Amino acid sequence: MDDGGLAEHPARGLAARWDSYLAHDRRRSPHTVRAYVATAHRFIDFLGTYRGEEIGRFGLLNIAAADLRAFLADRRGSGLGPSSAAREMSAVRAFLTFAAEDQGNIPQLPRTRAPKRPRTLPRPASPDDAVALAEDAGAASDDWVGKRDLAILLLLYGSGLRIAEAMALTANVLPIGRTLRVLGKRGKTRVVPVVEAVREAIAVYALECPWPLVGVAPLFVGVRGGPLNPDLVRRAVRNARHRLGLPDTLTPHALRHSFATHLLAGGADLRSLQELLGHASLSSTQIYTQVDAAQLLDIYRNAHPRA
Repeated sequence: MDDGGLAEHPARGLAARWDSYLAHDRRRSPHTVRAYVATAHRFIDFLGTYRGEEIGRFGLLNIAAADLRAFLADRRGSGLGPSSAAREMSAVRAFLTFAAEDQGNIPQLPRTRAPKRPRTLPRPASPDDAVALAEDAGAASDDWVGKRDLAILLLLYGSGLRIAEAMALTANVLPIGRTLRVLGKRGKTRVVPVVEAVREAIAVYALECPWPLVGVAPLFVGVRGGPLNPDLVRRAVRNARHRLGLPDTLTPHALRHSFATHLLAGGADLRSLQELLGHASLSSTQIYTQVDAAQLLDIYRNAHPRA
């Protein structure tokens, strides 16, 4: 939308403070902070044009349901899908709550119905495909970098880590034992099991890495010895996936989905799986029961003569 010459809204200062609040007080990930703060600025821009006035911090205290519905309609009109629109509304409501509390007020947000998010099912890899992907990525480089990539991907699949959690590990976890303490989202720690194949892969990488892996230095480093960019891991997976003819859905995060699905299929209960994955609520874990059911339906349709 055209901002109508109202681009420099004083409320932008509040959005800047919210940026700091999310990063330091709430300990949200850099990706989440960027996305939420960008949404706050979009909302301020929209509100200025929609109301035809400059938006200051006090202007965010009297938001009506019509304002939120108009913003949502504008975003959907720009091609935003239901899931993204729902996330956008969640960010706006969080920003408005912060705006109210910043002024010492009790947040009183208007009721609006956000778009329903489709419950998409993770697409897990088979155990053979998951291991083949890791081994192919590791074999792409015959030096220590290949050993590093193999260790990372086996760790994602073998212990169910998020890629950011693996990148956040420090060298003082060496030597790896049967369990590993992981720092997850919002600063929460959890303990995950580490199978022998993963321990061996990490040990080989640590032995061959030319950079000192000691103390609080990153466990997984780049070719110059600094923190490893996760995009390089994604690229290694993408190249291995193409060489093996595996589907594009087999991403580093899909290895975590595979870990969860295979544990559930093997008899793990949801509460235990919730702890292993570091989910804040059981509802986030329950989606894996649908994955398992979907797999059973696929097997039935492919095998039953009358399916």
